[in-house]
Amino acid sequence: MGYWREATGIKGPSGFGSCNTAEQVTEGIDASHLTIIITGGSSGIGAETARVLALSGAHVIIGARNLEATNAVKQNILTSIPSATIDIIQIELRLLSSLKSVRAFAEKFLAMNLPLNILINNVGVMYCPFKLSKDGVEMQFAMNHLGHFLLTNLLLEKLKTTAKKTGIESRIVNLSSVAHVGPYSEGIKFDKLNDKKAYNDMMAYGQSKLANILHSNELAQRLKIHSGRCFVSVSSRQSFLINISSRSKHADRCLRGQLVILCFFCFKFECHYLL
Repeated sequence: MGYWREATGIKGPSGFGSCNTAEQVTEGIDASHLTIIITGGSSGIGAETARVLALSGAHVIIGARNLEATNAVKQNILTSIPSATIDIIQIELRLLSSLKSVRAFAEKFLAMNLPLNILINNVGVMYCPFKLSKDGVEMQFAMNHLGHFLLTNLLLEKLKTTAKKTGIESRIVNLSSVAHVGPYSEGIKFDKLNDKKAYNDMMAYGQSKLANILHSNELAQRLKIHSGRCFVSVSSRQSFLINISSRSKHADRCLRGQLVILCFFCFKFECHYLL
């Protein structure tokens, strides 16, 4: 039913569907009191999400590898939204993936002494040939899960502190995928994570997306138990990698659908977690 709704634009329980735009979802929302981090904002879903969040008045922090492309995105947003507040911090989550870079990103952000209301773990890689990250971990698992897992842990206290000071529930949005149902037969191959001979690009991607789901579920449960009040909402939803320059009509609708989902979880989803 989910694919049928996405392909046809039928609205779901939220009142929105893939026929809607992210701007329609955020219409009337004043986010000028919010600071939001999004990883991978130099293109695709990340860039458009940054634009729509800025349009709502949020202070947007983009974490990206390609500073040239991200600065171009920033300038395009400022051209259409002169009042937008956007900062860029470099983070190596992709081809030169490294946990050292993730730590450096978190340190730079925390040094800015800003609040943090929403963390959107967006950037990802899909079906790539076998490759190890700088830290010697299979690339899809390193980028899609470990980098964001570490970033979330490094910024979790800031999210909690912001929620306590402002009274506004903070949120973490993890972009996952329906591919989480198709990992290796044993699930996550912890004992053979870096085994080149056993590597399958599609199953490795599914493995990393399953890790996103498990991380989201466990984090939500722990926050409910240990914080007394759940300050952080965690949502893992399906995402698509789309070539913006040559997408089909269906891909265009898929892109709109994912933006609708992402913005809905940022502002309007009231439960603490959803799988």
